[in-house]
Amino acid sequence: MSALADDRDISRLLDIMARLRDPQAGCPWDVAQTFATIAPYTIEEAYEVADAIDRNDLGDLRDELGDLLLQVVFHARMAQEQGAFDFGEVVAAISDKMVRRHPHVFAGEAVADAAAQTVAWEEHKRREREASGADDDSALAGIARGMPEWQRAVKLQKRAARVGFDWPGPEPVIAKLHEEIEEARVEFDALAATPGDAAVRDRLEDEIGDLLFVAANLARHAGVDVGNALRRANGKFERRFRAMELLARERGTPLPDLALERHEALWREVKAAEKPAQTPAG
Repeated sequence: MSALADDRDISRLLDIMARLRDPQAGCPWDVAQTFATIAPYTIEEAYEVADAIDRNDLGDLRDELGDLLLQVVFHARMAQEQGAFDFGEVVAAISDKMVRRHPHVFAGEAVADAAAQTVAWEEHKRREREASGADDDSALAGIARGMPEWQRAVKLQKRAARVGFDWPGPEPVIAKLHEEIEEARVEFDALAATPGDAAVRDRLEDEIGDLLFVAANLARHAGVDVGNALRRANGKFERRFRAMELLARERGTPLPDLALERHEALWREVKAAEKPAQTPAG
């Protein structure tokens, strides 16, 4: 292709990736990669896109979307080298899928609202699985195992709920959460009594898993995205911890040199400082 191609032309990016993957003249790191070694970077870039959105940084979002697009191009190039498919086939497949799964837009069918479209989307996916010869007729069929486990937990719960296997509201979920906390406490006590017992440690891991699963279910009943909620909690913790470090340094004693009681006092101070100032009633 021409070296004068528009920077916004996808063919330029495809050509760059082809050159990076060239066994003789390419980049040794890029040439050495496989689907398996690149997959973690693909996941990481998707999270960085979400982070830019969370920060409402549109300039960063542009850059992160480019990084994510590069991951798609990278995978497509490796598949092309194996004779499996190329980038054009990736584009054609997703274009066909979008048209097929949106008959209310492209084929004159009607859909009541976004909720009805979600149901219709799942039905399209089910029919596609049947057409592909998949013999798994479970309500849980087709839920990928490669996604983050918190996300997979919510998808499993949503699918089960579609066939009526669900709590009627948040109250029984909260009760179940307390139950799981107590069961985890029992296993912590058992582990304290027998620290080297592998069976106890396995049971504790199971109970903590159950606790997290129920917490994800509670978020679903609240209409809260688990990933967003955890991202906000991580951001809050990081912000407050950094503020604690700064206060400790300003007062002459680094955080590692302070007792736990002082850590807790600093945490409370930072937390209180974040609360909006209350104005007297007029």
